[in-house]
Amino acid sequence: MLREVNRRGQIAIFVIIALVLVAGVGVYLAVNKSNQQGGESGDFSVVYEFYEQCIQDESRIALDIAGSHGGYIQQPLYKAGSEYAPFSSHLSFAGINVPYWSYISANGLEKESVPTLSNIEDSIESYLENILPDSCSFDAFREQGLEIDADNSPDVNVNIENNNVRVSVDSAVSVRKDESSSRKNRYDLVLPSNFGSLYSDAKTIYEKERKDYFLENYSIDVLRLYAPVDGVEISCSPKIWKSREVVNSIQEGLSANIGALTFEGEPDSSNAEKYFIIKKKISNDANLLYIPEWPMRVEIAGADDELMIAEPVGNQEGLGVLGFCYSPYHFVYDLSFPVMVQVSKGNEMFQFPTVVVIDNNLPREGEFSELEGEQESFDLCEFKTQEVKIDVHNVDYEAVNSKIDYSCFDQKCIIGETRNGSLTGLVPSCLNGRFVVRAEGYSTKEYQFSSNSERFADIIIDREYPVNIKLSMNGRDITGSALVNLDGPVAQSTIIPDGSEIILTEGLYNISVYVYSNSSIVIPESTKSQCQEVARGGFFGLFGGTREECFDIKIPETKIDYALSGGGKTNYYFLPENLEKGTIKIEVDSLNAPSTIEELHENYISFDNLNAEVVL
Repeated sequence: MLREVNRRGQIAIFVIIALVLVAGVGVYLAVNKSNQQGGESGDFSVVYEFYEQCIQDESRIALDIAGSHGGYIQQPLYKAGSEYAPFSSHLSFAGINVPYWSYISANGLEKESVPTLSNIEDSIESYLENILPDSCSFDAFREQGLEIDADNSPDVNVNIENNNVRVSVDSAVSVRKDESSSRKNRYDLVLPSNFGSLYSDAKTIYEKERKDYFLENYSIDVLRLYAPVDGVEISCSPKIWKSREVVNSIQEGLSANIGALTFEGEPDSSNAEKYFIIKKKISNDANLLYIPEWPMRVEIAGADDELMIAEPVGNQEGLGVLGFCYSPYHFVYDLSFPVMVQVSKGNEMFQFPTVVVIDNNLPREGEFSELEGEQESFDLCEFKTQEVKIDVHNVDYEAVNSKIDYSCFDQKCIIGETRNGSLTGLVPSCLNGRFVVRAEGYSTKEYQFSSNSERFADIIIDREYPVNIKLSMNGRDITGSALVNLDGPVAQSTIIPDGSEIILTEGLYNISVYVYSNSSIVIPESTKSQCQEVARGGFFGLFGGTREECFDIKIPETKIDYALSGGGKTNYYFLPENLEKGTIKIEVDSLNAPSTIEELHENYISFDNLNAEVVL
């Protein structure tokens, strides 16, 4: 009996010892776990959850910044535009500056800056490494009595996938309170995000544009639809367009048509008209945007600042055999304007701007060979080695503050602005280059200057004067409309009475005035026979034999709404004191109002003998 009791006591002791050992091991493991890498005490989990949430929030902010800024968080160096190329390196849109992926620099060179996915990942990593120590503050926990030691130099790794962004942060955070402590060194997050897919589609669209210039081709269609490019009007009076109205029409057309473009694979692409679907598949929504208020460069060869005129053919002396009049026209456009490309899915978006270039009614030439980094042609303006001094003044030798560029070959370099009419600066070495001087209230002046041999330029610029044109015919104000051309130091055209104010400078002008009145002349429908030599068939055709083949040309009935009824020509030298008065009156002679095509033809013959007189 005693032996059995002792045995039970020994067993109890062993059980107690075992329980103590198990408890000790448990306590050891728990304490050891709380001090190991990746371990955390349940009491301190809220601290690490806060830090993970902060990392996630800042990561999403970084993705939003990169998506809205063309993939950039740290913006490329801002470069201003010029009057020749009114595009800076960034497009101002919705209150932010978005770097161009391609644009025209101030001196007329095409430049490209497209971030790679690796570039974007690196920029987000740098952003998070700089922002996390300040944004993810543990002060609120410290106020609760926790002792927190956080690493101020986290190491961040970002991996952007199509539908996820993986963010890993190596950053030791230690938490202690009383006898309890915890430490965590690494945080791995997976953020659901379409950023990678959006960037991929954006790059696909950009590569499509660089390869096929689809934006330029659609814009040329808009140009021919909304503006006069080339054609013929059956008319015996000039066909006239106002340049500003034409440009406004082009801008409205671009805004409507570019905004209607869609891509294969877009959710709504099946509802678009076939013409507006671009044959390139993408997986997200895309929006192409042009806003008329954005900077645009427009040059129209064959037009002046105010009017585009198609002169009639067939009413001149010796051309009466035609039997009708027509006004042919051909205008050549150089256009440059930005387009914003936006790719989106849900609440996420990636956007970048690019500049569309139409050169001589055709898409721009040249293609970039790489997409990585910034690629550019030889930039002459980077080699400003010649120091020159430029003085600018008016005819009264008063100093004029102005902006000065220097043109050499096809490049234009910004030199600077004069102070008290003088500027000393650096220009590239060039033979027969040109200073381009612009000042408010003065006409633009080009001054030839060889910087490889000259060191000083004294430039006189002419003041501009706004002048109202008043016309009278036979001592009375004209009642119809008139076209006034002044060709001199500046070329100006205007239509009276729609636009009577023009800008002139001192100098000699060739003045011509055409007065038109309402007409009811009708050129009846007619048929003309046209013959030409064509190759003969059969045996004789082998030896160059030809035969005459004739066919009929049908000319439809044409009504002439306006007919030449007066005008004249003269030369006049305008002095500053003449222009300062603000009004120029021109007296012209009248012609008989024509009622037939023959009388109209006679009027054009007689016009060369009409005189105009400037009355000041």
